Amino acid sequence: MRKLILDCDPGVDDATALFLAFAARSELDLLGVTTVAGNVGIEKTTRNACMIREIAGRADVPVYSGCVQPLVLRPEKAEAFHGAEGLGDMPAFAPRKGAEHIHAVDFLVRTLQNAAPGSVTIAITGPCTNLAAALAMDAGIAQGIAEIAVMGGARSEGGNITASAEYNIFADPHAAAAVIDAPVRKTFFGLDATHQVRHSEAEVAAFRGLGSRAGATIAELFSFSNRMEMQWNGLAHAPLHDPCTIAYLLNPNLFLFRDCHIAVETKGSLTMGHTQVEFRKGYSGAFNAQWAESADAAGVFALIREKVSRL
Repeated sequence: MRKLILDCDPGVDDATALFLAFAARSELDLLGVTTVAGNVGIEKTTRNACMIREIAGRADVPVYSGCVQPLVLRPEKAEAFHGAEGLGDMPAFAPRKGAEHIHAVDFLVRTLQNAAPGSVTIAITGPCTNLAAALAMDAGIAQGIAEIAVMGGARSEGGNITASAEYNIFADPHAAAAVIDAPVRKTFFGLDATHQVRHSEAEVAAFRGLGSRAGATIAELFSFSNRMEMQWNGLAHAPLHDPCTIAYLLNPNLFLFRDCHIAVETKGSLTMGHTQVEFRKGYSGAFNAQWAESADAAGVFALIREKVSRL
């Protein structure tokens, strides 16, 4: 089993990533879920993670509340895309079990300090603030990391917040730059790949047809995202970004990758948060990551349905 920490800012697509990770009991040893301010504030992202955990029936997985704001910049929320509470039209409720009384950054530091070398995978589906802060506290914790799978960035697709910046990187570019500098394996799922994974009304119906509370919740989240995609971009089917990280950990063959050098713009007034993804050797430095170029959308959705049917 792969030991995993899921760092997120739920967020409608983070919610599906959480459901997928919670459902994959036999494949993922989910050590904890860490939350960060991003799509909505930290109180709501933490509550939302606890809500999804309760619906999934995974009270055994601890949730840790993390950083309340980016390292340097002012917070940049995305409520227009995720709803005021962060989970679309889903009514908020008080989960029976809340977050642990340990800060997410402290949890990351302690867990990775005590981990066997290269034994813990970290999936990041929000701003990279928590892990960047943990690395700043103790750079040596990188020894415990097997891989960092990040949903963030854009190259050929352009940005979804500015013309060149994707939201998760734009929300805390300094943190993203720090994570990219970590001397561990990194895999990035930018908009180039995630824009290929779009849920149709047939997918909404398929998840509703699972007949479970988890399936119905995902169906409603998909429907909300589709409405927002039509409202903001004039497209009928919204992309499913964040679950690509977990789908990859469960089945890497669903994606095609290229080795690259990634750097993040942290100074440009027009290009803040831009990811420079360079495939040419020697032009920008040694390769430091792999970049997802394409995705098997049908395979991703089939995987999510199969796993979530277990909940």
